[in-house]
Amino acid sequence: MPKAAIVIPARWASTRLPGKPLLPLAGKPILRHVWERCKKVSAADTVIIATDDMRVAEAAFEFGAEVSFTSPRHPSGTDRIAEVAKKLQGFDTIVNVQGDEPFIEPALVSKLIAALASGKSLQMSTAACPLAPADLANPNCVKVVTSLDGNALYFSRSPIPCDRDGDAHPARLRHLGIYAYRRKFLLDFVKWKQTPLEKSEKLEQLRALEHGAAIRVIQTKPAGPGIDTPADLRAAEVFLRKKSR
Repeated sequence: MPKAAIVIPARWASTRLPGKPLLPLAGKPILRHVWERCKKVSAADTVIIATDDMRVAEAAFEFGAEVSFTSPRHPSGTDRIAEVAKKLQGFDTIVNVQGDEPFIEPALVSKLIAALASGKSLQMSTAACPLAPADLANPNCVKVVTSLDGNALYFSRSPIPCDRDGDAHPARLRHLGIYAYRRKFLLDFVKWKQTPLEKSEKLEQLRALEHGAAIRVIQTKPAGPGIDTPADLRAAEVFLRKKSR
């Protein structure tokens, strides 16, 4: 059976929320919540935290995580997980789970892994959920449109698809920033230069599409809030309290 690894990139330096991985959420670091959820993924053979900061590494060691110390020069989390993937001989699938997603669903991660295992023509898989109408014009909310077989056609910060006459009422999807890659494809991907659409939208998954890669989009329900700002952290605390009732 092909082996799958989950790699969680975790940076200390965040302009909006410095030290984000170790900020407390319900008495535990955000990063620990993410790691504990990933450890429940039945389709994964290992879970690794990738960081360039000793404070993050030491905290992760304390709660029992495997840690890979990576270069501080990586421009993105994808480059960071690729450094780890180079060392993972014998693994076919690498999953990138962001270190600020404490409510990631283990079942969703398993579906992303299974999608690559079942489709030899696929290089990546990712996820999307129904888009709230209020987020349609929000450029920080990335949208995705798919083909009839569920593969990504395009990702954009703009409202897509356009309902020109206002009578089609398309089901719009919000892209969720979790990816599974074939290991070989990931190692190739990070060597490619930025592509025109990627530069325009500031979305690196467009680099894959511009190179002709097939990306399966798994549809799921909205999860809890990701954490980018102090307001997001407060919202996460409220979300957890509601879930525990």
